[in-house]
Amino acid sequence: MANVSLLNQFNLFNEMFLPTLCHKLPADCEKYLESSLVLVGEIGGNDYNDAFLQGKSVDDVRLFALRVVEEIIFTINELIKLGAVTLMVAGNFPIGCSAAYLTYFKSSNEKDYDPETGCLNWLNNFSQYHNKLLQSELDLIRNQNPKVNLIYADYYNAAMPIYRSPENYGFTEGALRACCGAGGPYNVDLKVQCGGGGSHTCKDPSSHVSWDGVHLTEAAYRSIATSLLRGSFTVPQLQSVCNSLSSIHTGPNAISDN
Repeated sequence: MANVSLLNQFNLFNEMFLPTLCHKLPADCEKYLESSLVLVGEIGGNDYNDAFLQGKSVDDVRLFALRVVEEIIFTINELIKLGAVTLMVAGNFPIGCSAAYLTYFKSSNEKDYDPETGCLNWLNNFSQYHNKLLQSELDLIRNQNPKVNLIYADYYNAAMPIYRSPENYGFTEGALRACCGAGGPYNVDLKVQCGGGGSHTCKDPSSHVSWDGVHLTEAAYRSIATSLLRGSFTVPQLQSVCNSLSSIHTGPNAISDN
C-alpha cells in the first residue's frame, strides 16, 4: 500500500488534476468548483487499519483520531478557499463488522460482540467516536461558512441495517464472511491476500457484503449509496440541498482513502 498523506493527495488534486479541468486559470477553477459536488472521504480507514493491526491500543488510536480529523478539516477548509461551496464529507464505516478485524481480534468473550450482528462492539464504538469528532468539527465549519453546503455522509448508519438483516438486502451469504479469502470462520487469512496463492473467490460476490475482509462488494456499496441518496443518512438530507446542487454539470470530484 502506498503511503500517501491526505495533504499530498490534496496537493496532487490542486496542482495536477484540477488544472486539467479548468484550463489552469484560477478564476475558471474557482467557477468550476462552485458548480461541483466535491466528495471528501472516507478518510482515516487506512490509518486506523495500520494502527490496530500493528497492535496499538484503542486508547492510543483515539488520541491519533484527533490528528486524523484535524487533517480532514484542514483539507475541507483548503477546498473552500479554492472555491468549493458544496462538499460531501463521509464518516467511517462500522469497522467492527470487518471480516479482517473479526479474524484478527477474535475473542472468547461473548460480551465483546453485538448479539444482533456479530460485530465487535469496541471497534464499532471507535468508529462512532471518530464520526462524532468529525461531525462536531463540521458544525464549526458550517458556522464559519454559512454560504457553504457541507453535507455529512453517515456511512456508519447507512451500513448497519445491512449487517443487522443482510438477507433483506439480498445478501444471502450473510454480512460477515468475505467472498474472496483463504478460509477460516470469516474466510480471512491475514497472511494470504485476496488473489494470492491459497485464496479463492465465491461464485456470486453480490450475495456477500464483504469482498476481501476489508473492502465491501460492489453490491454492498451500491446499497449504501442508495441509502445515502434516497434515505435519511446524510446531514442535512441530500434532498434538502438539491436545489443548490441543480447547477452541477459534472461528476463528483473525490479525495478519499480508496
